[in-house]
Amino acid sequence: MSERESRGRDDRQDDRRGGRDRRPGGERRNARGHERNRRARTERTFSSSAPAARTRRADPARLAAFETLRAVSEEGAYGNLVLPKAVRAHRLDRRDAGFATELAYGALRWQGTWDAVLSRCVDRPLADLDGAVLDALRLGVHQLLAMRVPDHAALDQTVGLVRAVVGAGPGSLVNAVLRKVAARDLPAWIAELSEDAADETARLGLAHAHPAWQVRALRQALVAHGRSGTELEALLAADNEAPVVNLVALPGLGELTEALEAGAQKGALVPVSALSSGGDLHRLSCVRAGGVRVQDAGSQLVARALAAAGGGSAGAGDGRGERWLDLCAGPGGKAALLAALAAERGAQLTANEVAPHRAELVRQALRPVPGHAWSVRTGDGRATGELLGGRPAEEAGYDRVLVDAPCTGLGALRRRPESRWRRTPRDLAELGPLQRELLEAALDVARPGGTVAYATCSPHAAETLAVVQDVLGRREDVELLDALGPARDAALPGALEGDRDPSRPWEGAAGPATVQLWPHVHGTDAMFLALLRKR
Repeated sequence: MSERESRGRDDRQDDRRGGRDRRPGGERRNARGHERNRRARTERTFSSSAPAARTRRADPARLAAFETLRAVSEEGAYGNLVLPKAVRAHRLDRRDAGFATELAYGALRWQGTWDAVLSRCVDRPLADLDGAVLDALRLGVHQLLAMRVPDHAALDQTVGLVRAVVGAGPGSLVNAVLRKVAARDLPAWIAELSEDAADETARLGLAHAHPAWQVRALRQALVAHGRSGTELEALLAADNEAPVVNLVALPGLGELTEALEAGAQKGALVPVSALSSGGDLHRLSCVRAGGVRVQDAGSQLVARALAAAGGGSAGAGDGRGERWLDLCAGPGGKAALLAALAAERGAQLTANEVAPHRAELVRQALRPVPGHAWSVRTGDGRATGELLGGRPAEEAGYDRVLVDAPCTGLGALRRRPESRWRRTPRDLAELGPLQRELLEAALDVARPGGTVAYATCSPHAAETLAVVQDVLGRREDVELLDALGPARDAALPGALEGDRDPSRPWEGAAGPATVQLWPHVHGTDAMFLALLRKR
């Protein structure tokens, strides 16, 4: 094979299978790793074939991404739950699975910005387009503006996808629209869109694919939690990075050896954790057995910090003989870690979940843990009488209670890319009363001297500091504990020091602190933690 033929083969493979993410201004390499220089945008070329003569088949990786977007758009599904099933259904290999993942999650993350671009290229309101055609266009835009996919491949494959799954009619529309999109690169599109932005907040929202209200809220959250508002762009950029899969080995039950041998790296925040190199983790026997689980390191830290907090009411605070409660346990990640820690220490965990189907997920998560260390119940966490069995908290209360409260999920935008476009400021108003009621209920069922951990996967002050402050203001039988000490005890040495210190003193420099983790600082979801003690 000649060198020219070899280069052509590599380029065709790259066209067909896509590649890794390309940031604006980033380099482009073919399947051999050789850098490929692009011509100026004014010189870009496309397939010479008319749309009717192009492919009528859907590439399996792109089809998996398309099916994911359709499930999110039509059924309100979560991309991180749908995509793995689609990958397995289409039997994608590791490389194609990676391409489908970046394409689907990327298109979901950037949906608001891509729709703004499409609105400049479509001659009708986007709401008038067939939903399947609009989702296909979003996939095409993401390939053109944010992935290392040649323009002609992005157009040809997107048109082929539409012809295969929607019909021949819309193919010409998709071809024409994507040609207009391809006339500019991402920086040029952002510059054009920004001309109509109302203010800097709106501009940042377009540039980083966040609704303007979330940009404003995240800036306020940084300041409220003791960091600088100048970190905002770094935080927004971190939200758009593909998250690394975090693993945890349940204490006494799992080992990370197999995962590390498969390419995972040891975690830098909490013990017995790892960062996965990708691939189908269910191929690992340790994951299938349940001793090793997928769980964000921030969530691991919250569970471990509650277990590390001293002053358990049943004894010396080491956990022996204590009763622990996970008040909102579904789907069971933190409950599994807490149950494993409880089993090691001679404690017993009750995992409560209000939704029956989620309670079943909790049972599945807890099955690797010895049965004597846990139980699962289905019920409203605010029904304190049922949680106590009709007895007073002094007799039947819990020594440690976790309230992982329902929230907007603004701290997990990396992992739930579609949520940024689903959430509205109204959700804050609707969730606030529930969060306060659940925290009050947790304190009601805690024994005197018991510890309550209030956690949310959101940094929004309305869901974090304001909730804790309001409850403290209403109750004289509760005091705020310092959460930084237990968090540092639960973390690896030095992991929460210096600029990575996540604490915010409540009342001046000497007051007890809450803990707020950040994607751009700690590489985790933006988990919040406050520890309270019932006097």
